[in-house]
Formats: sequence, structure tokens, C-alpha cells
Amino acid sequence: MSGFRKGREQGVSPQMPIHYEKGARPGAEHVVLITIDRPEARNALDMYHFRDLARAWKDFRYDDDAWVAIVTGVGRNFMAGADLKTYIPQITELAEEISKGEVTEVDGCKLSDGTRAVLRDTKIYKPIIAAINGPCVAGGMEMLGGIDIRIATSNASFGVMEPKRGLFAGGGTTARLPRQIPFPAAMEFLLTAERFPAERALQMGLLNEIVPEEELLDRAFEWAARITANAPLAVQATKESVLRGLSTTLEEAYAIEQQLSQEVFQTEDAKEGPRAFAEKRDPVWKGR
Repeated sequence: MSGFRKGREQGVSPQMPIHYEKGARPGAEHVVLITIDRPEARNALDMYHFRDLARAWKDFRYDDDAWVAIVTGVGRNFMAGADLKTYIPQITELAEEISKGEVTEVDGCKLSDGTRAVLRDTKIYKPIIAAINGPCVAGGMEMLGGIDIRIATSNASFGVMEPKRGLFAGGGTTARLPRQIPFPAAMEFLLTAERFPAERALQMGLLNEIVPEEELLDRAFEWAARITANAPLAVQATKESVLRGLSTTLEEAYAIEQQLSQEVFQTEDAKEGPRAFAEKRDPVWKGR
């Protein structure tokens, strides 16, 4: 009996732990911590996990009081993509159900959850930090392409390994990775389908830094504090300008930059920053 059918007959949906905490630490009231918690499958995700991870990103995107997100995994796990034992049967059944034209989702799961969970085609202009303490492969690498700051421990490993199984990395990696790291390094990832240790990933430009395991989350929150010290709307506009600019011509990117610049200069925070500087005090950002 499939997971979807069994769940419907029992009248329940499986509870899959994607933890979402805002203000998890003192002084980090604007920081969201998203934790993937499926260690029994090395944080490989089934359809319900993809659904809940997609919901977590949606919650973060639309919460004006959430300025930065940190995503991590439990133990020495980060995100290992789809659980091929369960995900393929589930996604097949989901597609069959939807193709009948009677439903658009099953148990709250949609066909788009997989790509949205790995941050493809999602317009999140708030900064995201990855704290990586284990395998970041397949869907993990897809998601990493939508993340701004990447810190890892020596336990982390990275790979676009779908071709080894006759599959294709269709969650954004082939489009984003060559735009984010040097072309030869990107092609080494994509064409060999090998797994790389953290030190090699750092050398290839995939990571910001490698830290001791016991310092990983502390360091992630330090990065978040460095970002939240700045005006949130200015930070978000900066990321938006970068991402939109990368997908167009330089001339159009300048126009996007000019538009966003004008919007930022009209905010209350744009007045607070110079005022706080003149008064020799820390600014109090309102996010408006």
C-alpha cells in the first residue's frame, strides 16, 4: 500500500519533522533556524519532507519579521536529496492522481514541492545561510545553489551525483552552479558526478569557510548577526538586484539596480541610518 493511500485511509498525514524556529537564540529574534530531521535516511527526503520544507521557505519568505534564515541538518547530516525508495513511488502516484483532473494535491503535497523545497523558482530575496555538517548531494546541492552563505565542517561532502544513477539534476544545479563558481570547477562537479570533501569544495569556491564541528551553529549565527546588523530592506534589495541582474543583460541589470535603489532610499530605515551615524549610536531598524 502506498504512503499516500495508506495515509488517506487512516485519515492522517505522516508527520515529517522539518523544524522551524524563529528567535532560537537570544539576540537573534530576526533569525529563523530550519532543521532537517530525518537521520534514519541520512536526511534524504520523501514527498512529505519536500512539502514541509517548501512550506518552511514560504513561511520565511512572507514573515516580515524574519530577516535571515539558517538551514542545517541533525547530527552529521545535511540534505541528501530525494529518498529514492519512497519518493519515486509517491511522486508517481501523486502525478497519476493529479492527471485525473480531480485534485491538485494529495495529503497537502503538490508536484511543485520538490523544486520549491530546493529553492528553484522561488523569489526569496532574504539572505540564507547553510550550516553543513554532512552529505550535501543531489537535492542538497540543488538547494545549496539557492543559498547565499555556505559554511561547513570537515564532515561535509558535496556532489552532483545523479548521472551515476542515470538521472539528471533538474532542481537548478546545471543552471546555477556554472554561474556561481569557476566554469572548470562547475564542470568537474557536473561531469564526474563524484563526491568531494569539504576542503576541495572550499578550494573550488563552493563554500565560504570550514569550521570545527562544535562551532558550526555558533558560526552560522555569527554570520546571521553580521547580516542583521544592516537594514533588512537594503539587504534584501541588494540580493534581489544581484539575482535579477544575473539573469539578464548588463544594461537591464543597471535599470533593476536603479529601481531598487530608489525604493530603498524612500524607506524609513534610509533615514534612520544617517541619523544614527550623526548621533553616534547604533541604528534601530524597522524594516520599513
